Amino acid sequence: MTRIVTVPTTPHEGQAPGTSGLRKKVRVFQQPGYAENFIQSVFDVVTPTPGATLVIGGDGRFHNRTVIQQAIRMAAANGYGRVLVGQGGILSTPAASHVIRKYGASGGLVLSASHNPGGPDEDFGIKYNIANGGPAPESVTAAIHARTTGIDRWLTVEAADVDLDRVGEAMVGEMTVQVIDPVADYADLMETLFDFDHIRKLVASGFTMRFDAMSAVTGPYAHEILERRLGFAPGTVVNGTPLEDFGGHHPDPNLIYAKELYDLMMGPQAPDLGAASDGDGDRNLIIGRGRFITPSDSLAMLAANIEIAPAYRGRLAGIARSMPTSGAADRVAEAFGVPCYETPTGWKFFGNLLDAGKVTICGEESAGTGSDHVREKDGLWAVLLWLNILAVRGISVDDLAKSHWARFGRNYYARHDYEGVDKADADALMAELLAALPSLPGTVFGPLVVAHADSFAYTDPVDHSVSANQGVRVLFEDGSRVVFRLSGTGTQGATLRVYLERYEAPSGHLDADTGVMLEAQVAAAEAAAGIVRHTGRIAPDVVT
Repeated sequence: MTRIVTVPTTPHEGQAPGTSGLRKKVRVFQQPGYAENFIQSVFDVVTPTPGATLVIGGDGRFHNRTVIQQAIRMAAANGYGRVLVGQGGILSTPAASHVIRKYGASGGLVLSASHNPGGPDEDFGIKYNIANGGPAPESVTAAIHARTTGIDRWLTVEAADVDLDRVGEAMVGEMTVQVIDPVADYADLMETLFDFDHIRKLVASGFTMRFDAMSAVTGPYAHEILERRLGFAPGTVVNGTPLEDFGGHHPDPNLIYAKELYDLMMGPQAPDLGAASDGDGDRNLIIGRGRFITPSDSLAMLAANIEIAPAYRGRLAGIARSMPTSGAADRVAEAFGVPCYETPTGWKFFGNLLDAGKVTICGEESAGTGSDHVREKDGLWAVLLWLNILAVRGISVDDLAKSHWARFGRNYYARHDYEGVDKADADALMAELLAALPSLPGTVFGPLVVAHADSFAYTDPVDHSVSANQGVRVLFEDGSRVVFRLSGTGTQGATLRVYLERYEAPSGHLDADTGVMLEAQVAAAEAAAGIVRHTGRIAPDVVT
């Protein structure tokens, strides 16, 4: 009988899971008992049934292997019967969701800080996904946080490290540890969703692409699917080996951190499609030759064409988007006669809608798009759906975008990120905005007149739970808007996100410069919130 070791501990402050779990600097996680306290709090809250299966995997960033080994021993001590762990500790976030669902696991620990930088001086994170494969809902994360504030012990067993690099089985105490191929199950799933034969014909016809895996987790998946199964030329996937520090990249697929890809796609030697994914593989960037597609537009364009893919024919039940995401998807839903749900930021809010069959596709402006095939956003899935659509329709990315806008109109959209803002300053800005909400309607900012202003709250249509204080909205009489929100994905200071949107009808200016089209909204955002006054920042750090 394996001896369970009880290790006394005391609470660590600041272990409240954010939008996507607990994220801190590596040095914080390296404190004695820090990761262990959080993992034990998860196990204490979810209380696994004896013999349950747990999935563990991550994006390969620094400290992943250390935490995985400890999590395996702790799982054995807490009564799990089996752990499935990706070879090398690797599982992309969407792949982890699929593995949880396919093998009937009770849940999973996903070790990632997503699009945040990796390395000894950078970021690390842990989140718990429930049995449906999706992030734990707020009721569970709140309970986990509460437990972290009073935890006094964590459980483990005495056992050697598992060889994470060899596929096969090992025993840790009385528990089976199965090291699995991290790619195979996911790649097989993609073949059931999309018309790979049609895409192969497109590739054979000379269609070219560049996929930047950003030295992160998607590399092995992209090599297998794009180059081996679909026939793209070797070298199509760049930065395809996951590295603990992402090769010094900031693995966020936006126009700042994927500038090399953007420059290629805007140049004379551009392939037909450029794409990228982030640290843990759940985000995507889509750029056609000479045409950047905003994530909000990508969601709308994919939704309008999703029934082209074999697995989605005749079954677009609805669309969901996060509140800060543009209303482009709403216009598609209206045209197709299906509902469009507006949720708070965070994929966990889509889980109930997906489980209930209310939506088929959902997405966020932060480059996350996904469907009911898993319960996470899925970067490579979005790229494959784009490929399937382009293959069947026989048009370029640019032509697809123009035809979409000609039918639905265009939502000009941008997000301005002010990163590493002093938290007190950011909180003061938001508090001032909230206090001003009652007086904002009727206020004139240049050519814009405020029609409505509020703090967004969401009532889940499935379980009727309420999530309040999800961002400040300022809506103008011309239909444009500005949204202010503090991000929950950073690890240092606060990130102020300002979302700007303006709609142009099909008869309007559909191919103008986004910055020019949003000048009035940018000025209104500054006037309403006093960004420079509160933060000292005269310009955003990132514009997407």
